[in-house]
Amino acid sequence: MSMIRCCFEPVEMPEFLDSFVKKCTEGCCCGCCSALRPRYKRLVDNIFPVNPEDGLVKSNMEKLTFYSLRSPEKLDRIGEYLYQRASKDINRKRYKFVEIAMEAMDLLLMACHAQILNLFVESFLRMVQKLLEDTNPTLQIMATNSFVRFANIEEDTPSYHRRYDFFISKFSSMCFGNNDDLELRDSMRMAGIKGLQGVIRKTVSDDLVENIWEKQHMEKIVPSLLFNMQSSSGTKTLDQEATPSTPPVLAESVLRELVSRASFGHIRAVLKPLLTHLDNHKLWVPNRFAIDTFRIVMISIQPQYSYTVVETLMSHLDQNLASSPKTRTSLAVVLSKIIAIAAGESVGPSALDIINNLLTHLKTSVSTQHESTPEETQYQEALINALGEFANHHPDYQKIEIMLFIMNTVPDPSKKSKGDLLLQHILLKSLLKVGTQYRTVSFEKAFPVSFLQPLLKMARASSVTIRVIVMQIFQQLLDRHQNQHLLSVISIGNYPTLTMEQPSRSDILFTHKYGSNMLQALIDGMSLENNIEVLKSSFNTAGLMAVEMACGETVQEFLLFVLGVQQVAITEAELSPKHRCNLHSIAISLLILVGRCTTIGSIVEYAEKLIQARMEEATHLLPPLLDNEKSAPSTLNTNLPHLMIDKLAVSECLQQAGLEHNRVQTGTPYSLNQSDMSAHRHSWVDTTAARNSIIDANYNEVESVSSSPGVQKRSLASEYNFESMKRVLAEPTEASKREAREKQAAIGRTFRETAFEDLVRRTEPQHDVLQNKLNEIFNALSAERQINNCSNQALMVASAGAGSIVVDGQKGQRPIYENNFPELFFY
Repeated sequence: MSMIRCCFEPVEMPEFLDSFVKKCTEGCCCGCCSALRPRYKRLVDNIFPVNPEDGLVKSNMEKLTFYSLRSPEKLDRIGEYLYQRASKDINRKRYKFVEIAMEAMDLLLMACHAQILNLFVESFLRMVQKLLEDTNPTLQIMATNSFVRFANIEEDTPSYHRRYDFFISKFSSMCFGNNDDLELRDSMRMAGIKGLQGVIRKTVSDDLVENIWEKQHMEKIVPSLLFNMQSSSGTKTLDQEATPSTPPVLAESVLRELVSRASFGHIRAVLKPLLTHLDNHKLWVPNRFAIDTFRIVMISIQPQYSYTVVETLMSHLDQNLASSPKTRTSLAVVLSKIIAIAAGESVGPSALDIINNLLTHLKTSVSTQHESTPEETQYQEALINALGEFANHHPDYQKIEIMLFIMNTVPDPSKKSKGDLLLQHILLKSLLKVGTQYRTVSFEKAFPVSFLQPLLKMARASSVTIRVIVMQIFQQLLDRHQNQHLLSVISIGNYPTLTMEQPSRSDILFTHKYGSNMLQALIDGMSLENNIEVLKSSFNTAGLMAVEMACGETVQEFLLFVLGVQQVAITEAELSPKHRCNLHSIAISLLILVGRCTTIGSIVEYAEKLIQARMEEATHLLPPLLDNEKSAPSTLNTNLPHLMIDKLAVSECLQQAGLEHNRVQTGTPYSLNQSDMSAHRHSWVDTTAARNSIIDANYNEVESVSSSPGVQKRSLASEYNFESMKRVLAEPTEASKREAREKQAAIGRTFRETAFEDLVRRTEPQHDVLQNKLNEIFNALSAERQINNCSNQALMVASAGAGSIVVDGQKGQRPIYENNFPELFFY
């Protein structure tokens, strides 16, 4: 039963009259029965003007809004009634009235409170859907704008039953609009992109509504945005434009928003349709659009998820191994462009996992490469660049770990098959790329033993290219003051722009510990063949070591290396004459360089005298190097002792400078040794040198800052006690030291210059005296033992019976110490 209002009081209306009034009010079009309709319908009807061109009646709209706010329970009926009127007007093509109804819907939507919004939303969404289903572009754009305004409203009450499948499909189709009218086409595309943005905003923040991250939705949203982005040609980017005014810029903005809202579990749902779109439309070659798109993704994504993009892209590269080299190269280039952004957030296992994947792709490329092609080489270079870019954005300690990780994957130099050599070449180039990004502070940290040992093995490889790359790696890690380009040319001239700095204590200790192994590897590599590139790179490496490590405490190591290079050139029979000349040129160049780096003037003067003599008599023993391909004199005399570097002369130069010189004077120069660090030779000379270096280190540790360079002083911080004073008094004077040195030098010259027979003859009397003294000692011991064991012998004779003589418990046998071994004392 309904109620009808009378003049004084409401009167209950019978059921048949209620149905009659309802039919009349619904079927009447003249308005004569409007007084019998509900008030909300009358208020809704009053907002429509007689002439649709006049637009919405504002005063009546205010009454309707006030009524809806005072009676919120009527909102659902108001919305339903507006939807019915709009549907009739759409069917009758009265689009002006439809626009008025939609405008009224928008005003009511904005006026409603969040708590009562659910009562009106269903009718509103039905209204928007009805307009979107129509073919009129104006209605579609209007409906889209209304939906966007609705999407920006935050609702407090969750919705359990809303679905946005239709809106996602419709807005996506609008993004592909191809109307002949360019302005209308852009308007439709803009509306579709805005609609998708509204769906994203409305669904991402509410977990109870449609899951926007599902596959069927992302496969519609992402391609729609990419389609509009790839049509940008010369348009402004989002950063340069305050409000997006074109479809490409707006699509880029929506893609940024979509990626920024993606969580760890949802980011792959965005990336998969992105990669599929690039594949289907062949947008990898050229890859400009792909690079820009992935940069947008990497900048917009949450930083902790950025490495997921790199992993997804590398996984896609795995799936395209059978594709053309150009496509794989473009993929690798895209990876190299974005991998630096992810490097800052990749630590620990994730960083090494990315490095391992890149190395795996390199190995796969090498193993499947039947012949060297430019396309495959470009693909490998792109992967190497990606590796370098990734390592460049890591701290130095992680770069060392990355280099060590790469070094452990390089095949052993003993493997000389074509595939292994190519893989060694590629991996070492990757290592060089990482080493180029590393900034060395301490050699001890830059060259850990686990990294230095296999690197020195590769320095002795048979391949020229590999040895050159290893030398370049050493140069990048050794060059702390950018001197590499100055030492790229072998020269005996001065280096006025050379930047030098006194090595630190840790660098000096590193030189004492591993410098000999590094220099030994250089000698072994230079002696293999007369390759100019190898010799130049080896000289560059040795020169950088001298510039960075040479000082008063380590100069003997470098001088022995110089003498070793010269000795190899003199003694090795398999070397060609040009090779010998080149080694002599390197030796004299390094000698004068070491003298200048250590500021030892006597060494520089001695080197200059040798250079002057060689200029007069043997210019082929001076730089530049002699190449095998260049013409040269048929006879190259390298057996010129008076033009060679003399060990004693170098030792005297150190002595004049007040530096330790015993190792240079008595030690053995470097020689060819194909062993690695684990097989380092130890001798009494090395032990003495190590002991002397420790003593020198202890002295120099507390050396005064104001002391004169090159002169070692004893520690002033040592404790003054009786023992220290006694040691000071017991030390020999300078005259006695000089006399001892002269005597030692004379003995050395005697043993070097005297014939072997004369030396044997001179030492024979000493052998006789030694033998006589040993006989006296052994006889005394024998007599004493006979006296002490007399009683024991008697008992043994009695028990043994007659017939045998027992001496020391043995029958007639001479003691072993009574045997003479004169041959041991002659050689």
